[in-house]
Amino acid sequence: MAHIHDLTALEQAAAVKRREISPVEIAEHYLDRIARLDPEVGAYVTVTPELALEQAHKAEARALAGEDSSPLLGVPIPIKDLNLVKGVRIHFGSATYEDFVAPVDDSVVERLRDAGTIMLGKTATPEFGLPCYTETSLSPPTRTPWDLSRSAGGSSGGAAAAVAAGLAPAAQGSDGAGSIRIPASVCGLYGIKPTRGRISFAPIIPDLAGLSTNGPITRTVADAAALLDVMTHDNPGDLYHAPPPALGSFEAYAGRDPGRLRIARYAEPLVPGAEVDPEVLAAYEHASAELAALGHEVVDIAPPFTPELVPQFVTLWYAFACMHPVDLSKQDRLRPLTAWLRERGFATPAPDFLQAQSALQLATRFGLMVTDLYDAVLTPTVTQPPRPVGWFEDVEDPEETFERMKRFAAFPAIYNVSGQPAVNLPLHWTPGGLPIGVMLAGRFGDEGTLISVSAQVEAARGGFWGERRPAVWQVST
Repeated sequence: MAHIHDLTALEQAAAVKRREISPVEIAEHYLDRIARLDPEVGAYVTVTPELALEQAHKAEARALAGEDSSPLLGVPIPIKDLNLVKGVRIHFGSATYEDFVAPVDDSVVERLRDAGTIMLGKTATPEFGLPCYTETSLSPPTRTPWDLSRSAGGSSGGAAAAVAAGLAPAAQGSDGAGSIRIPASVCGLYGIKPTRGRISFAPIIPDLAGLSTNGPITRTVADAAALLDVMTHDNPGDLYHAPPPALGSFEAYAGRDPGRLRIARYAEPLVPGAEVDPEVLAAYEHASAELAALGHEVVDIAPPFTPELVPQFVTLWYAFACMHPVDLSKQDRLRPLTAWLRERGFATPAPDFLQAQSALQLATRFGLMVTDLYDAVLTPTVTQPPRPVGWFEDVEDPEETFERMKRFAAFPAIYNVSGQPAVNLPLHWTPGGLPIGVMLAGRFGDEGTLISVSAQVEAARGGFWGERRPAVWQVST
């Protein structure tokens, strides 16, 4: 007999609407699993059982009324600890914000609440979302459920670990340099980084260079599409706006034949010194073969972006490390990498920042002239299998930690620069059982094609990417 956590998010919502299961039962099921299993996974930094049950009772009343069309009514969706939830403590992954309570909701949180989803808690994220691994001074390291000795990635590491361990059916994440796709890859999940401007950061968080966006992390393509529909919105004052989906919703694309696509591919990392592990190349080749077997044309191309862009992106990363104000009396609580990044950020002159952003925009315009010739572009997501917990910081110099991050996450950040949508496909596992994803990027505004082809590949795998589950998943209530 299937347990509640065996059901997809959409299956849970359907069961709620049929009154076969109540949102309260669903919330209690996940809260119990979190209490028993999360100490070894480290997915949550804050659990909110009272709020979750309050929201579950409200969702149950909506379901009993029988007139609610929300596609995710009664489904738990935890919120990343970089996003504001009014009245709930937010740390931004930092001990410098240990006692800060959010004064307002982020608008994406409002959208999720209005859709009748249930917030189980806040998922762990590294300090200010800067590293590609989730190890903080606030809570235990976040681990991939496939091997609890290894990192779940970052910065949406807690979100991905929660979904992969069956501690949430789906999760909200955010992605500024791969922060959805990286943990999706190392946790064996599907994740979407939407088009720039697809999801507002209102009312407080600025969009500035447009690198970062909210997005879904799920087990299935249909769940991700439905969650993206709920999260999609804009607000007055947003600097960027994305065109609406041509079919009216993203969920409509999950059941649509993509037709024969022309898919470009390359596996040369942008970051100098980065080497692609043989298992990652195997995942890339297997994905290419699967796409070709489905009738798509797969074409080798030279990388449309060049290594000269890396220093320009790093300049922006230094500056964005300084966005969160830190009380002078608490600066000694910053982790060494964060302090190192902020030191360089505060030393970056404004003209250097503007010149770096200008160079990235120029490169984007030329790069899009190449990528727009194709329906999608295939690359690895990361360069190596999941890294051991502590591996990134197993050096004395924060600069070397940063270099390890750059070499590990050498592929995804360019699509934050260009603003194109990109997804992680969980298509490969090593002989030792470690997940390795591949990435598909699409034309600006065209998440729909990525969702359609992703669903096609998922179906060819037998649905749900072959029904693989880590050992912790099987632990029942």
